[in-house]
Amino acid sequence: MSRVGRKPVNIPAGVKVNIDGTTVTVKGPKGELAQTFHPQMKIVVQDSQVVVAPPDDPTSDALHGLTRALIQNMVLGVTEGFKRSLEIEGVGYRAELQGKNLVLSLGFSHPVTVEASPGIAFVVDKSQRLFSVEGADRQAVGEMAARIRSIRPPEPYKGKGIHYAGERIRRKAGKAGKVGTGAK
Repeated sequence: MSRVGRKPVNIPAGVKVNIDGTTVTVKGPKGELAQTFHPQMKIVVQDSQVVVAPPDDPTSDALHGLTRALIQNMVLGVTEGFKRSLEIEGVGYRAELQGKNLVLSLGFSHPVTVEASPGIAFVVDKSQRLFSVEGADRQAVGEMAARIRSIRPPEPYKGKGIHYAGERIRRKAGKAGKVGTGAK
């Protein structure tokens, strides 16, 4: 039996959880999320807690923990929301907001516009080097942040590009030059 799956998910005040067969809908102050789970999972609301009963089949223990973790993320998303911060490194590289869309100047011949998908919001720092992707759906926030990072991933020589805040970039030394070769 899964240790993660055994723990109940507490439902805070102001959050409604509705279970319709295998579909769980969570409503809260930051929005509404719905997800369909595997039919073997038994999901029940008891005393302001969501309980995921262990499956009959022991080979489905991984689904037990996964289901509980996804429900926990849904509850956290509609109460607090999720945020992924990114940084831009490079001379002339910057980010700015135009309406709800993010416009990136990354050394290309043209600015790159990233459209905000439903439930996603961008926040740009006034330095235009730091920005974040925010939303209620953890998967959508992470996917959007990864998509933005893939536009110009950090290169290993000077570190130019987009990277997650706090991400450590492996740097390479570069060319050693013509020191000690004896060639003229």
